[in-house]
Amino acid sequence: MKTALEWKTYYNSPEFLNHYIYEGTDLGAVCTEEGTSFLLWSPSSDKVTLNLYRGGDGGRAFRKMPMKREEKGVWSWRTEKELHGVYYDFTIERDQERIRSADPWAKACGLNGKRSMAVNLKRTNPEGWEKDAAPPVPGERIIYELHVKEFSWDESGGFPEPYRGKYKAFTCTDTTLYGDGIHPTGIPYLKKLGVTYIQLMPCFDYGSVNEEGDVREFNWGYDPVNYNVPEGSYATDPRRGEVRIREMKEMVQSLHRQGFRVIMDVVYNHTYSLDSWFQRTAPWYFYRVHEDGRVSDGSACGNDVASERTMCGNYILQSVLYWAEEYHIDGFRFDLMGLLDVDLINRIRSALDARYGKGEKLLFGEPWAAEGTAMEGGAVPALKKNLQLLDENVGIFSDDTRDTLKGSALLAEEPGFVSGAPGLEQEVLGSASAWCLGKGSGQRAKAPSQIITYLSCHDNQTLWDKISDTVPRQERMRVNRMAAAVCLTCQGTPFLLSGEEFARTKGGRDNTYNAPIALNCLDWERAWQEQDLVEYYRGLIALRRQLPGLCDKSVRAAGRMSGLYAGGGVVRFLVDNRDKERESPWDRLLLIYNGSRKKQKYLLPEENWEILVDAESSTRWKQREPAGKTAFAEPLSVLVLGHRKTRAAEEKETMAEKETA
Repeated sequence: MKTALEWKTYYNSPEFLNHYIYEGTDLGAVCTEEGTSFLLWSPSSDKVTLNLYRGGDGGRAFRKMPMKREEKGVWSWRTEKELHGVYYDFTIERDQERIRSADPWAKACGLNGKRSMAVNLKRTNPEGWEKDAAPPVPGERIIYELHVKEFSWDESGGFPEPYRGKYKAFTCTDTTLYGDGIHPTGIPYLKKLGVTYIQLMPCFDYGSVNEEGDVREFNWGYDPVNYNVPEGSYATDPRRGEVRIREMKEMVQSLHRQGFRVIMDVVYNHTYSLDSWFQRTAPWYFYRVHEDGRVSDGSACGNDVASERTMCGNYILQSVLYWAEEYHIDGFRFDLMGLLDVDLINRIRSALDARYGKGEKLLFGEPWAAEGTAMEGGAVPALKKNLQLLDENVGIFSDDTRDTLKGSALLAEEPGFVSGAPGLEQEVLGSASAWCLGKGSGQRAKAPSQIITYLSCHDNQTLWDKISDTVPRQERMRVNRMAAAVCLTCQGTPFLLSGEEFARTKGGRDNTYNAPIALNCLDWERAWQEQDLVEYYRGLIALRRQLPGLCDKSVRAAGRMSGLYAGGGVVRFLVDNRDKERESPWDRLLLIYNGSRKKQKYLLPEENWEILVDAESSTRWKQREPAGKTAFAEPLSVLVLGHRKTRAAEEKETMAEKETA
């Protein structure tokens, strides 16, 4: 039996590279009315047998067929019959060993993903699927992170019992608090809040939850088993392979109809187990190994996927395109993107752009790894330090902004700018410009399109729990409002953890990936108890849509900022809010972030300034309230002023546009 290093040497040899790289896109089971084909890439196998089953678990194969060895390491078996709903796996003989494996390229599977299924995907489409399309984005991309089970599990959400924790919960469009018919929850709540993108935590088939086990069993799901198959525990019937597919499509279709675009959280950097379908069909090809024979573990999950190898990179690229095409997914968030290589990420960006239009599908990820990784062949990891090598429409989560504003995510009691920590003013300016200005120590970006601006996500403490560890009780709500106002007035793409807007708490815990669902689920009763905070977020989101100077994602965005001031716990700047394509009542903005515990005043240079946001309200802009000659920013707060266009200024702009035309 070859060692990992011996396999590695073989895969890097000219013989292998010249004869076993398959460039086709038809691996797996392709099932239509005209017939079914099974193609498996397993170049080192001596013999492969296809086993067909009537069920997704248990029972013997009703038919076994030897597969034909083709070129490029591919094994095949074809029939003119449509084998929709037939389950299968492979028996592989290699070096006098017999190995049973499911299909790494499978599009459907049985219970717990242990057996693959042939599926005619047309049969899984819900009614009207061919007309499903992403809705237009009204003004700005506001991303809201959700876990399928957390969303609807709690009784307070008012979801039908059979749909709680399931894909089907997203098809419920009139839920209310305990079904009272008065207080919206779920989809109607999110519509009212104003977010535009729903980011779903892993929805592919993962291994850390038993799909027919205790319904209370919970995991975030960063444990891939079958990359191209929806998770079965979110389906109403995980035993039938086609049900999970149809119900996930129904979820996406419903979200589109309700005005949301859908982002999928994808985990291509590791697999749940090293004993994966990858490993069984092509030993050690899809994994990294150190020169001393140790398995690379930059993911801290036991293994790292070798994205830089051709067949592995092609697999990931084709998988992303498959989810975009078959499930109409509108964006992808890459877990530990720093373990993947820059070339692959840029190839994915280019392929999405070519198929759907430049920047139409969002693509961003975590620009870090848990540990170092054994990347080969001079490949460059997609880490934060290599941001300049990534396409300008590849985004990263800005931990610089996160930690500047609220304090280190890894040190619970360390305060940030909004909780009164001194000396962070330059970093705040960097955050405000999406790290496009030469201020602060954060990673420079090409444009705001590269920066995801956020305060909390599923990882680490919730924002409220972090504030609770760093701020006296009487100041916590004020600081939460301030944090929200800074985050939602920075350039870049705003991102919110679900429930952040109603002071979501996990009891201070920073890693709840397998904690009870009772701790992780959204508490819809709390959403209504904290309505004042919810309304503050809602007002900020509604205002941001009217501020093109903050929503600009282009390389020109940093040039909109002027009058920069940073010192004494205060950050102040002006923003050019004019835009030829988007009308706004205000041609300029003045933003004052007061991280001190003293009231700050600022003499306004001219008239016609209005208060848009202050410490108490994010909807002052609705009242057209004059600011007077002096602006006052309360302690631990954000003040946003808008300079209303005069009729003369509007006429001047119109004349200038005509002359330019």
